[in-house]
Amino acid sequence: MRLVLVGPPGAGKGTQAEFIAGELGVPKISTGDIFRANVSGGTPLGLEAKRYMDAGDLVPDDVTNRMVADRLAAEDARDGFLLDGYPRNTEQAEVLDGLLEERGHVLDLALELVVGDDEIVRRLSGRRVSKSTGKVYHLEFDPPEDPDSPDLYQRSDDQPETIKNRLKVYAEQTEPIMGYYEERGKLVRIDAVGDVEDVTGRAMAAVRERTAK
Repeated sequence: MRLVLVGPPGAGKGTQAEFIAGELGVPKISTGDIFRANVSGGTPLGLEAKRYMDAGDLVPDDVTNRMVADRLAAEDARDGFLLDGYPRNTEQAEVLDGLLEERGHVLDLALELVVGDDEIVRRLSGRRVSKSTGKVYHLEFDPPEDPDSPDLYQRSDDQPETIKNRLKVYAEQTEPIMGYYEERGKLVRIDAVGDVEDVTGRAMAAVRERTAK
């Protein structure tokens, strides 16, 4: 089974990727993990990416594409994978299709985690981090003993205006790939509001239904 997991920031992709990949028995491959492995390992691609990152620039698609191609060539991904965080645009989606075609494979599904903007702002803006321990709390879902403690702070990424801007960027750059996969009959939308286990259950039910056809 070869899948990509897509959805806006705050949709729970990281958590769901772990559970869904575990259920399917395939490796979870995130772009964050790929970048860290290449940079920490000092690979030629990692060194190239680090130059952009150190300058505060986005790593170009070409470098990202090559990193993903190398990772998908690994033995553990031979019979399947779940990609989290890639592709981020239609150009990357086309590259991924080309990589798979070269190896005689196709992408089975693109799973979209659907969460409304208001819910995402609620999820992310409620997070607080302890300065002393680094523990992440949520004012509603996992509250600290003292919500007003000076030890707690809100990360800049979790401020409502920043979240709204991230969602705007996502809508402009990443949402178009939903149309790309829908046109190819690959897109499955999952209601990602609710308990983690319930969302995973809906995702797995959708995967089984689609693959049974």
